Amino acid sequence: MTENNIEDKTEDKTKDKSKAKSDKQARPHFDLILYGATSFVGKIMVEYLASLPSDEVKWAIAARDEAKLKALKAEFSLSDKITHFVADAQDEEALKKICQQTKVIVTTVGPYALFGETMLKVCAQSGTDYCDLTGEPQWIKKMLDKYEQDAKESGARIINCAGFDSIPSDLGVYYTQQLAIERTGKPAKQIKMRVRKIKGGASGGTVASLLNVLKEADSDASLKKLLVNPYMLCPQNHDFHVRQKNHKKAEYDEQLGIWTMPFVMAAINERVIHRSNALLNNRYGTDFKYDEAMSAKKASTAWTTALGLGAFVAAASISPIRSLLEKYVLPKPGEGPSKKEQLEGMFDMRFYASLKDEDKSDSQDMSDNAQILQVQVIGDRDPGYGATAKMLTQAALCLANDVESLEGGFWTPAAALGDHLIERLAQHAGVKVSRVDY
Repeated sequence: MTENNIEDKTEDKTKDKSKAKSDKQARPHFDLILYGATSFVGKIMVEYLASLPSDEVKWAIAARDEAKLKALKAEFSLSDKITHFVADAQDEEALKKICQQTKVIVTTVGPYALFGETMLKVCAQSGTDYCDLTGEPQWIKKMLDKYEQDAKESGARIINCAGFDSIPSDLGVYYTQQLAIERTGKPAKQIKMRVRKIKGGASGGTVASLLNVLKEADSDASLKKLLVNPYMLCPQNHDFHVRQKNHKKAEYDEQLGIWTMPFVMAAINERVIHRSNALLNNRYGTDFKYDEAMSAKKASTAWTTALGLGAFVAAASISPIRSLLEKYVLPKPGEGPSKKEQLEGMFDMRFYASLKDEDKSDSQDMSDNAQILQVQVIGDRDPGYGATAKMLTQAALCLANDVESLEGGFWTPAAALGDHLIERLAQHAGVKVSRVDY
């Protein structure tokens, strides 16, 4: 290749980047387009979006099946009000046309490891902002490696995990550390999150995503090793090395005086929190410790739950058993909790940080209530669906309207949206982050 040709290609690439950024500024026909509107959580989001003031939010819907889209619009009396687009998840050209119409793409089409890459690629390369609700760490890592530089160059702000995993955990830690810094001038070295109460059901889409992670890990030894790394989503230049707690069984927490058991969302949430720390310029410290678990009043409850979860994961990790579970036991994609179950659902998550001078001791003593900072994150709907639909919507609207100066790249909810999202969730989504006084 001649020197002139190299220069020409470099100039063309620069022009493409500039065009993507100018297109991003010139395309605000819609605030958001919901891709996957006919999915289980997509339908809940459509109902929620339809309840918002039409003069405040411009939105449209998209999916691969036009008949289902029209049926959805009829179900919510949207036929003459809401634009719809048709595109297959693998049709790059069709997805590009959708991205040209909006500030933000919100996609619920999962498992993302199977169906999510093309949409994320198009957004990253075209400068279109993007939100999803994936809880698949191996897929996020793959997308970071492939498209993070594209997003930085185009100006696209990519936010994964903008649902129950991992907004409550991410914002809970973010808020707790803000309070710790205000009170002591430095961040807490350790935060423990304990799920105090939770009520809600699982959908087929969530189950399919979990089973796909287990399936990938079953066939890839290197992936198994990667998945146990708490810093797998952190930038390559991160400086985090402290050993993190991993809850595998029922345990009594002497510091908090409660029984604990494994929390299924910890695998993604903990990794998102450490990425947030890195993106916030190590605001939580380079030796920050964080772990998640569910709490129980009785040892019997903790052990029964822990053993049951362990047995399920062990069984689902074996291919023939996994196939039987998918076929006969577990909910199918498109199935999930009823409307009544969504409305009756809730969650209450607590974040505990010791404010003692940890430099004088290697252990975290949380027995002195006066030295404990406690933060609560609560939601008034089924966490995985009723609450997630509202959180994902508000995260997308926050990205579209509240953080214009945010640069392109792969972000976490806390690092990108922070206080803006905390305020939005309290006002519009029934999710509140607050300090708890003893």
